[in-house]
Amino acid sequence: MLRQLLLTASRSGAVRRGVSGFPLTRRVVGRFVAGEGVEEARDTVERLRDTGLAVTVDHLGEETRDARAAAATTDAYLTLLRAIRPLELGARGEVSVKLSALGQRLDETMALEHAREICAAAAVTGSAVTLDMEDHTTVDSTLTVLRKLREDHPSTGVAIQAYLFRSEQDCRDLSSEGSRVRLVKGAYREPASVAHQGRTTVDKAYVRCLRILMAGKGYPMVATHDDRMIAITELLADRFGRTIGDHEFQMLYGIRTDLQEALAGAGHTVRVYVPYGDDWYGYFMRRLAERPANVAFFLRALGGK
Repeated sequence: MLRQLLLTASRSGAVRRGVSGFPLTRRVVGRFVAGEGVEEARDTVERLRDTGLAVTVDHLGEETRDARAAAATTDAYLTLLRAIRPLELGARGEVSVKLSALGQRLDETMALEHAREICAAAAVTGSAVTLDMEDHTTVDSTLTVLRKLREDHPSTGVAIQAYLFRSEQDCRDLSSEGSRVRLVKGAYREPASVAHQGRTTVDKAYVRCLRILMAGKGYPMVATHDDRMIAITELLADRFGRTIGDHEFQMLYGIRTDLQEALAGAGHTVRVYVPYGDDWYGYFMRRLAERPANVAFFLRALGGK
């Protein structure tokens, strides 16, 4: 129930205004968001690099229906890539892109062209782009754009949300050699007609999708903070003859940093999802919805504890 309330709130303008008005909110948001400007994002990336972690950086924003805003988001990514280029991250530094922030709902072709610009700029740094997946109404469009991007930028990746009924087949379709798939549980409020409901059912769906990807020839990017899922990943890697370098773990900035560093110290590639920008509200509310511990952290901070 709490999760559903928070996901509903993530799309509410009234709640957004209320939450944003708390004096301590932005300080608390700083646990999950690496600042509002590109300089803060760059400094965070450099710090994570120095602790042995890989990164994927997300300029926050989504669902624009304004062509100028879509172009501004594209420019923000180009600026970001120029800013982190001196860090010489190569494949250990990539960017994550929401196509809806590039105008997907306004004009899919426009979003594709913006994404091509970002992919070309990432390629100059030896890096790649991963397309974030949003609500179920965008999946077909996102996968169409992915196929077109991969014609010129074959390392372009995509996120797949395990709680959608369709995702097992999508994982089969994307498990070929060279394909990069970030497997997540899913962070949007979806109807029971298209998505599994309930934690246990979603966990089982995640394992089924994970098995498909680990058995395939692609590069699975296992996005989880769950110890059980990490253990299952390692078991599946052993079963399917995978080595420590042909898959990776991904975790969110500010969540379970001790686990991130422990896995990296054991030789795994651990990529931290680093969001930045002033359009933080929707992302922040979805992070609260994912784990009750995050809500407790927020409330303790608001209470000054």
